[in-house]
Amino acid sequence: MQKGNIGITTENIFPVIKKFLYSDHDIFLRELVSNAVDATQKLKTLAAKGDFTGEIGDAGVRITLDEAAGTLTVSDHGIGMTAEEIDKYINQIAFSGANDFLEKYKQDANAIIGHFGLGFYSAFMVAGQVEIISRSYRPDATAVRWVCDGSPAYEISETEKSERGTDIILHIDEESKEFLQKERISALLNKYCRFLPVPIIFGKKTEWKDGKQVDTDEDNVINDTHPLWTRTPQDLKDEDYKAFYRQLYPMSDEPLFWIHLNVDFPFHLTGVLYFPKIKSNIEIHRNKIQLYCNQVFVTDQVENIVPEFLTLLHGVIDSPDIPLNVSRSYLQSDANVKKISTYITKKVSDRLASLFKTDRPAFEQKWDDLKLFIHYGMLSQPDFYDKAKSFALLKDTTGKRFDYEEYRKLIESEQTDKDGNLIYLYATDTQAQYAAIEAATARGYNVLLMDGQLDSPLVGLLEQKFEKARFSRVDADTPERLIVKKDAPTLALSEEEKLTLTEIFKHQLPKEKPETENGDAGMEFHVEVANMGAEAAPVCVTQSEYMRRMKEMSRLQEGMSFYGQMPDMYNLVLNADHSLIQKILTEATTATSESLTPVTARLKELQARRTVLDDEKRKADKDTENKEAKEKCAADLNACEDAIAAAEKERTDILAGYAEKQATISQLVDLALLQNGLLRGAALTAFVRRSVEILK
Repeated sequence: MQKGNIGITTENIFPVIKKFLYSDHDIFLRELVSNAVDATQKLKTLAAKGDFTGEIGDAGVRITLDEAAGTLTVSDHGIGMTAEEIDKYINQIAFSGANDFLEKYKQDANAIIGHFGLGFYSAFMVAGQVEIISRSYRPDATAVRWVCDGSPAYEISETEKSERGTDIILHIDEESKEFLQKERISALLNKYCRFLPVPIIFGKKTEWKDGKQVDTDEDNVINDTHPLWTRTPQDLKDEDYKAFYRQLYPMSDEPLFWIHLNVDFPFHLTGVLYFPKIKSNIEIHRNKIQLYCNQVFVTDQVENIVPEFLTLLHGVIDSPDIPLNVSRSYLQSDANVKKISTYITKKVSDRLASLFKTDRPAFEQKWDDLKLFIHYGMLSQPDFYDKAKSFALLKDTTGKRFDYEEYRKLIESEQTDKDGNLIYLYATDTQAQYAAIEAATARGYNVLLMDGQLDSPLVGLLEQKFEKARFSRVDADTPERLIVKKDAPTLALSEEEKLTLTEIFKHQLPKEKPETENGDAGMEFHVEVANMGAEAAPVCVTQSEYMRRMKEMSRLQEGMSFYGQMPDMYNLVLNADHSLIQKILTEATTATSESLTPVTARLKELQARRTVLDDEKRKADKDTENKEAKEKCAADLNACEDAIAAAEKERTDILAGYAEKQATISQLVDLALLQNGLLRGAALTAFVRRSVEILK
């Protein structure tokens, strides 16, 4: 029997393993099974070269649970080890020093294993004692037993083992009894080992018999040793790819299409990436790419391996050039990872471009499921825009699709403003903005449908990329002002008439400012008068393009919460050309004339006096010596301002009192609000009651 201490320069290695790898403690099973697979593969290699002439026989790796004994065993029928090999590969671990070790790797469990070859020693995360029973493939080899209780001390002795191979026996400690549960081990094997290249056997298959599940005599092989990505594309059919997708994601819709990756230089990479159907909600589709290293599962957190937008793809990437125990910091600086990222991006863009060119109808049919992915790439990866602009599409409200150049040519004759800017009109909701869409199309305009999750920031990007172009939502202004082709005609109304219309309609807007559906700080309205044509609506509601965009962006970008806290800003536009508005103005002027005439006259006098006082105050301010004159001018001006404010309030009260009794004004305002989905609560109830009264 040989006794000794494991060759390390610090005696606290095992507590370190337990402490700093504890959050990833289930990784031990991946490491032990991977080692067993390596041992099996090495034997096959030796046999292929003629260095081993015996029968390979059972090439499977078996995992055995003994809950009563408290053990978990991983067994292989591979090359095995001699006592000398155990001493070399198990007992010698080189560390430069405990302090450097802890400082460098205390935050990085994976890096500890990856940098120091501690795959086997990960067993001590869950085991109080570990045994190795091994017999080498070499002729006349003697079986050996190695045992260690989690301290540097170990024992090696001869033992009995009839066949070559290695058994790793873990005596599970009290804190890790979960790893003696069949369901727990089965879940880990399915996670880490489902595609390993040799059979992984865990117990027996079961069948339903006499009202319960019972074991059969057939081994339960949990893995597919020849997964689809290891096979050549020429040998595969579409149904093979779809079946593999269902195997990876049993509850998902059928993928749109896929890319089979296979490259040998300057790095090794295989895999299959699928384009899933993504109509909304980016987050639920992330992290569905599984990273493997020689068919061993590594992670599904691939943000540092592929560009951010490609994390929306599903599938498998397998590369031996990515370390098995990857760490995020290592991946970010690894040259092969950067090359792989660039390669995958190119393959994706080439696949999309190819489908667009060779089968555009199919591409257009898939566009609604593809656009979120493509837009995400254009927004997050600057160089992807240059690739995608040739196959990215715009869809109008009739369902027709155009590439960027086709659409520019379609609208340039009708939608160029007086300054030479091309105006792209769009809607985000065809039902809510139906009236605005109808009004725009009646003028010969085409309206895009931009209702995707990322269409708001995409509009900003396209405005930067397109030359002399501007995007405007179809309800951002009145139809004749959406695309200004000539200077607007001078409004025929006097300032007094505009003021009368503005005041009587303003006081019929909803009095309360309810919170909007998205939780913002309610609504605010600005009333204006414009020439819109006799056939246009008497009243319409528009929303500022700039403010609306800022509020939308505030929901997507940090640092813009200021805009999110502001109320939604709307314009209530009165059509001075419409007969109803003209009638309302005439009736209001007649009805309020007697009350308003003296107030208006007084206001004009006060405003004229304010002009004089302003001039006197400016002159007095220049005379720094005459303090009394300055104070008198300031006091007179303040008194005049107060008198003006009082007169304006009196005028406002007269017009508000008149407006409150005018059902027609209330009805017109509410109809405009209703058409834009802005009439809610008490105002909606009042509108319904008033409508019934009008119909009587």
